Amino acid sequence: MVDIVQDQVNERCVALSMRGTKITGRILAKAMQMFLQKLNKPRYKHGKQSVKSLAKQGVSLDNVEISGDNIGSFKKIARKYNIDFALQKDSSKDPPNWVVFFKAKDSKVLESAFNEFSRGVLKQKSNKPPMLDKLNKFKEVANATEAPAKNRDRGEIAV
Repeated sequence: MVDIVQDQVNERCVALSMRGTKITGRILAKAMQMFLQKLNKPRYKHGKQSVKSLAKQGVSLDNVEISGDNIGSFKKIARKYNIDFALQKDSSKDPPNWVVFFKAKDSKVLESAFNEFSRGVLKQKSNKPPMLDKLNKFKEVANATEAPAKNRDRGEIAV
């Protein structure tokens, strides 16, 4: 029983070393607060980040090329699936392409995110008719209706 308690105490022990001539309770409390802040900080960023910071995390990276300018909706879906990713614009082509870098271990999650993204893009394209077609339709309707006849009598009785 004593060995179990001693092991639990050893697992929860923290060593904090400081240099100073006069260490007061306030200085010790401030040192402990700083230690706990560093302990609770995330080790790396999550979500959208630069390729450099993604590479610093020490994992292998994969990339996927996306064509199109609707990259904002992909960012929303990537946040939903909690994917760490980096975007890089490839301007060498006329409609610029985007290269999405992500961690190799997130490939399954990214695959499902891309499926949802592509379903949303296809649904958006199929449901909405072009704006010029709508405008031409309303022009035809406006031209087909006749203007109401103006009555200039204004209540006068004609004899």
